[in-house]
Amino acid sequence: MAADLPPDLGDSVVVLTVQGLDELVTRLSALGYEVKGPTRGESAIVPGSVKSSDDLPRGVHDVQSPGSYRIVHNDDDEELFGWAVGPESWKKEYFPSSQVMWRGEVVGDTVVFRQPDRSHTPLAIVGARPCEVVALRILDRVLEEGVHRDARYSDRRDSSFIAVVECASPADTCFCASMQSGPGIDQGFDVALTELNDEHGHRFIARSGSPRGADVLSSVPTRPANELDLEARTLLLETASRAMSRSLPYGEVANLLARNVDHPRWTEVAERCLSCGNCTSVCPTCFCSDVHDTTDVGGAIERRRTWSSCFDLEHSYLHGGSVHESSASRYRQWMTHKLSTWWDQFDSTGCVGCGRCIVWCPVGIDITEEVAAIAARDEVRVGVPSRRGAS
Repeated sequence: MAADLPPDLGDSVVVLTVQGLDELVTRLSALGYEVKGPTRGESAIVPGSVKSSDDLPRGVHDVQSPGSYRIVHNDDDEELFGWAVGPESWKKEYFPSSQVMWRGEVVGDTVVFRQPDRSHTPLAIVGARPCEVVALRILDRVLEEGVHRDARYSDRRDSSFIAVVECASPADTCFCASMQSGPGIDQGFDVALTELNDEHGHRFIARSGSPRGADVLSSVPTRPANELDLEARTLLLETASRAMSRSLPYGEVANLLARNVDHPRWTEVAERCLSCGNCTSVCPTCFCSDVHDTTDVGGAIERRRTWSSCFDLEHSYLHGGSVHESSASRYRQWMTHKLSTWWDQFDSTGCVGCGRCIVWCPVGIDITEEVAAIAARDEVRVGVPSRRGAS
């Protein structure tokens, strides 16, 4: 995303201190939100309850590379958001990995069905990354704006509050700049924060992106942002963008994969791929699921939806066999859907460049490396249907 401020938000930019951030969290709690954000787990940054800035990963940084993730701590560092992304995205807050769809029981000669209670405490996320907010907007097209609206997802999304924090510390595996999903952001949030810690102090530039965001910001102490603050934000985002060594050709990758379904690289990557499904589990936009019905001897019935993966043999099981029997076909299915045919279904890409699929692959398969390998031996064929992702 461009580092420049959108013109319609330029006059509403303010600055919060760390104490002001604490008051923002307190205000959200007072409004009835369950406030969550990034917290320091035993060996990773994970979503957790946030009551003040003390719960945030102060002085924590992450070191990520293909097949490797670790966190380090600097006691002298006051930064609260000096890391990229953890293994868990915010998807699970709206689309749980396991969810009861309905329950029933046999009563006499009839079956009585009961819907689970859909009431919930509204969620406020403080510290989502731009790529994660873009990922939620992608899921909105699938689960909320599609033909088959997921009411549970919509209820949770429509009532939530998002305070995004722009990214100044991309990991080695990040490529959000090439996917137009970071390190800055200009829509899809209630409040956007940019952490600055320089000779002018530790502070946050804050922008409202919705009426409720503006209302919350107006209730906490702020000061107007000055030219030095805005210049520091611009420099921070430009530096973060330049720091990313990985990229994908956003405007070309959809057509590239569409015309290379028989490329030899699919077989080559399959020799490494374990078909474990880690990449789909950590991806913030994968939405495949299975539905299972269970009964017990007492007549109780339960239908449960669980996350699924296109790397499972059962995922494409039809009429006695799997459509995607080989690892090569399963990896091709995942990557071509994510980067190519997703455009046909949802008018967007399915990748936000967070790099999780690279980091959490046990053998370090790199999606940007695979696209580059296919492009290096690309034989352009005439008559391939155009994808909307192409420029």
